[in-house]
Amino acid sequence: METTACFTTISVCWPQKRIGHFSNVSNCTGFLSSNPSKSLSSSLFKNSIFGTRVSSLMATNLQVSGNAPIEDLGSSSSGLIGEHDLLIVGPGVLGRLVAEKWREEHPGCQIYGQTVTTDHHDELIKMGITPSLKETNARHKFPYVIFCAPPSRTSDYPGDVSVAATSWNGEGSFLFTSSSAPYDCNDNGPCDEETPVVPIGRSPRTDVLLKAEKVVLEFGGCVLRLAGLYKAGRGAHAYWLDKGTVETRPDHILNLIHYEDAASLSVVILKKKLRGRIFLGCDNHPLSRQEVMDLVNRSEKFSKKFEKFTGTDGPLGKRLNNSRTREELGWEPKYGSFAEFLEKI
Repeated sequence: METTACFTTISVCWPQKRIGHFSNVSNCTGFLSSNPSKSLSSSLFKNSIFGTRVSSLMATNLQVSGNAPIEDLGSSSSGLIGEHDLLIVGPGVLGRLVAEKWREEHPGCQIYGQTVTTDHHDELIKMGITPSLKETNARHKFPYVIFCAPPSRTSDYPGDVSVAATSWNGEGSFLFTSSSAPYDCNDNGPCDEETPVVPIGRSPRTDVLLKAEKVVLEFGGCVLRLAGLYKAGRGAHAYWLDKGTVETRPDHILNLIHYEDAASLSVVILKKKLRGRIFLGCDNHPLSRQEVMDLVNRSEKFSKKFEKFTGTDGPLGKRLNNSRTREELGWEPKYGSFAEFLEKI
């Protein structure tokens, strides 16, 4: 980015309230720089008033006036990345819950969220997440990175995962949230962490996931293969309830995990600082499609009633069990089953 000013005033502000990327707040100290392209941190530490550590100043609380160059995704806080700071690639429903739980564990941390569009940046800012666009080139790396973005928004999913991996500094953890779809089981049979995966070339859907997982593992990151995510108004049950009648077979076995439990499991893995591991996330209570919707109807917690499944053929599912993951990580879900979830809402 070119600049037209010979001198640029940089105002460093003590925040009263965080309202966005840059906040117009009071209590500012000005510095005059003859070289606007110098990093802000260099100017700060050359001035004797900043004898104390300034790492608590977040990118959202820095104001640069004039035409001084500034980049997104924390470059304005270059050198101020803390040991527990987190980058979330794809801060959607799951990513935002991860952010909440991570901040509970590390109250003083900074959390960044990378998105494809700016559509939800205002929402992220209100949650205390510093947003940026996917195309932004950050000038530094993060100790913790989690990739939660779905493959549906890109033409090169493994490539996007590879770019995200380069944002990791290798100190904390890099986690990729994948799917349980790659496990090679479609007869409603048992399946766990050791079950073989679908061979590359058989299915474009699983190919994309497995290639992305390979990238993560080569970087030393970890993979979390998740069962079907759900919450009250989101998930397979909500989709079928809205349709009323669905043309698919009712005996196909589903595996589920609540969004909150997927987030808590992700945080546990991140905190462990493990390398090159694959874990499985599910509630260990497989249900057929019919059983799921029978529970929904009996719960009387929803305004609509599901009618029926009308299909008679098609692939069956699998019965996931993640006992190894639970034992190794010391993790248990908040919602032990879909039925238990319905009782609590």
